[in-house]
Amino acid sequence: MKINIYYGGRGLMGDPTLFVLDRMQEIFDELHVKIERINLHEHKRQISSLPGTLKDADGVILGSTVEWYGIGGYMLQFLDACWLYGDKEKIRSLYMFPVVMSTTYGEREGMGSLSMAWETLGGRLCNGICGYVEDTAAFELNKEYIQMIEKNAENLYRTISQKTVSLPTSAYALKHDLTAPTPVKLTPEQTEQLSKYVTDDEYVKTQKEDIKELAGRFKSMMGSGGAGTEDRILASFKEHFVPQRNLEASYKLDIDDLKSPVIMRVKDDVLAIEYGNIDSPSVLCKLSQETMEEILAGRMTFQRAFMSGAMQVRGDFKLLRQLDDIFKFG
Repeated sequence: MKINIYYGGRGLMGDPTLFVLDRMQEIFDELHVKIERINLHEHKRQISSLPGTLKDADGVILGSTVEWYGIGGYMLQFLDACWLYGDKEKIRSLYMFPVVMSTTYGEREGMGSLSMAWETLGGRLCNGICGYVEDTAAFELNKEYIQMIEKNAENLYRTISQKTVSLPTSAYALKHDLTAPTPVKLTPEQTEQLSKYVTDDEYVKTQKEDIKELAGRFKSMMGSGGAGTEDRILASFKEHFVPQRNLEASYKLDIDDLKSPVIMRVKDDVLAIEYGNIDSPSVLCKLSQETMEEILAGRMTFQRAFMSGAMQVRGDFKLLRQLDDIFKFG
């Protein structure tokens, strides 16, 4: 998977949009997503050729900052270039996630402008992030805001991975019929710029309703999450353990309402499991008791829990996928 990030601001220190994009990029790095970051202000003389960088992308993030009015000139130039020179068939397959932060006012209008522009181009829309930031330092230190940004990045990953389908909109159909542009061919100079530039650097809500329906039944089965539940969880992991060759990893399962996380250390055919803590596990999983019960009952896999948003994960995602091989439930 590849995601292109286009930043349309001026690159000033303290720009809240830069913080949001940087934090999302860190999450994508953990998910082993290939990222191409393009700061439009650094390529202002080549903006007309930048739509060519979309050709191998699966999704895009358009980020801009409202400093006084609107989303700014560089982003508008890039969208104009997409309209004039972009491959419309390719754009129709691309998911776009808008990020618009404001230091004055108009962040919602800015996000609406980005969404409408991409919709007119025929692309697919994702729910974006917009907000007003008065104090950048306080914004960057707010753990709730950071968690929200991380969750949005994970949801975008799931959306693109699962190729989530959205209903067609009248806005694209109407504007496509009324304002279909005359194809514009790239000049030799633009083609040369494009070839040089392209060689440079380089998910959402599917299972939650079912989980809610089962929550009451699981809560009654588990009581208040006391010692009986904890012992049963450890016993179930031990019972369904499947030894693996050439595997050494540590897992930390942070389960809601349990006093301590479940710590598992796996080395070949040896499993050590206990309640406790570990500073740097290979994989950290955060999930509810309901989701844990679904997995233990064999009705859900660890990978499916992550992809559906029922479980948050940090660490080595290759080792996350191996969890479903290490423990065969159901």
